[in-house]
Amino acid sequence: MPAEVKTNAASSPTRRELLAATAATAALGILPKPVQAAMGDDAIRPFKCAIPQKEVDELRRRVRATRWPGRETVPDRSQGAQLQKLKPLVDYWGTEYDWRRGEKKLNAHAQFMTRIDGLDIHFIHVKSKHKDALPLIMTHGWPGSVLELVNTIRPLTDPTAHGGTAEDAFHVVIPSMPGYGFSEVPTETGWGPDRIGRGWHVLMKRLGYDRYVSQGGDWGAVVSDKMAAQAPEGLLGIHTNMPATVPPDIAKALADGEPARAGLSADEKAAYEQMNALYTKGAGYALMMVTRPQTLGYALTDSPAGLAAWYYDKFADWTYSGGDPEKSLTRDEMLDDISLYWFTGTATSGARLYWENNANNFNAVDIKIPAAITVFPGEIYQAPRSWAEKAYHNLIYYNKVDKGGHFAAWEQPDLFTSELRAAFRTLR
Repeated sequence: MPAEVKTNAASSPTRRELLAATAATAALGILPKPVQAAMGDDAIRPFKCAIPQKEVDELRRRVRATRWPGRETVPDRSQGAQLQKLKPLVDYWGTEYDWRRGEKKLNAHAQFMTRIDGLDIHFIHVKSKHKDALPLIMTHGWPGSVLELVNTIRPLTDPTAHGGTAEDAFHVVIPSMPGYGFSEVPTETGWGPDRIGRGWHVLMKRLGYDRYVSQGGDWGAVVSDKMAAQAPEGLLGIHTNMPATVPPDIAKALADGEPARAGLSADEKAAYEQMNALYTKGAGYALMMVTRPQTLGYALTDSPAGLAAWYYDKFADWTYSGGDPEKSLTRDEMLDDISLYWFTGTATSGARLYWENNANNFNAVDIKIPAAITVFPGEIYQAPRSWAEKAYHNLIYYNKVDKGGHFAAWEQPDLFTSELRAAFRTLR
């Protein structure tokens, strides 16, 4: 537990007491209420991940006590995560896997806490040594976390050491969404992408960035789209790797279960078929979280194997791996992410975001500020340029690449970095 900080009830804490309190509680990012009140809600508090060893040991105990279901009755993934694939991963989790390596990966970067709109928000903030670096806020998705973005931090902030030039440099901010990872869990409704987007603008201003750009995939794409629609002063543009481009007539045809109509281009027809496959075969996970996140959460919060299965199934669906996510992500990378949800107890609160935003996040947006799109081959659908230009009216960059999937930064950090450099070059 954090060291107790004693203060004189008749006076405010001294600066020395404030600093001592910050150091004493940095491992959890939590301050005693009198100290936090004296510092103010806009204080930036250092944070370091330090999961108690007893929790690490308890996870291993629970994993080893898993009661497994019988094998699926089909030879493919049509019934979900396959026992022969999941069991070795979970067995490794309970024996050889080392959470401290994942923790070290987080702690290799400067992390902080600050209070925004009543919630403590965790974020990574790494400044470039290059004076003209462009401030960039990146938002993760589900079932990802800040961990899916950390391998891009050094190439983005130090491009001269990673194949770029000083003109490619970014100052990088990566927050954990409310109810995800180390950010505080909302105790009231209303924390959807709109509110998160407004909070991110507060964060960037609080960090002293008057001009910045935003990037996101999955929920991060939705948040970036909302920010673009809000168009706060200082937001120069956005980049998304999961653009919302499906035109209204196409969206209606998909909802009605109609076949692809005549007259679509090859790219448009392919996108239609991909979206139709999602709606008819791949959206059950979302329907559960949209309608019953709390019910689902009891299983995900109590069973490590259940949590691993729920997330592994989406890693298999959404990586550019043909259903074999180990081809795109290492076992440790997947388990670092799953463990982060386990230790922070945020599987349920993460699922609630679907309940908060019961909307189709692929339907076309109406974005007027500069926007950039990278289409990865393993994304849920490959957005055609013809659709993208109708949704993002100031499309400054559009590129189709040949590697990577839904977790683009995680799967292909070098390619992802190159795309961001190119996408935002004209906005510097």
